[in-house]
Amino acid sequence: MSLTAADVKKIAHLARLNMSEADIALYTPQLSNILAFVEHMNQADTSHIDPIANPLDLSQRLRKDVVTEKNERDQFQAIAPEVQVGLYLVPKVIEDE
Repeated sequence: MSLTAADVKKIAHLARLNMSEADIALYTPQLSNILAFVEHMNQADTSHIDPIANPLDLSQRLRKDVVTEKNERDQFQAIAPEVQVGLYLVPKVIEDE
């Protein structure tokens, strides 16, 4: 895909970038080359490759699912301005229209 100077101006405007005409002339072929490279990469056959989450084929070390802290909710809610049925009540900050 080849970009024109008008395309680069539009992209710069959308990105809220202030670019001079010299910058646009400089970046137009560079951005076109990047898009051509991405297009070339998209043509690679990856149908036989399984998606992976980690290129090193490592697994996460998991900890045991056990409670490590005591429940102090009653102590924290005792000093809260407003509590109801175990929940903190806060002022409404979003008004309905």
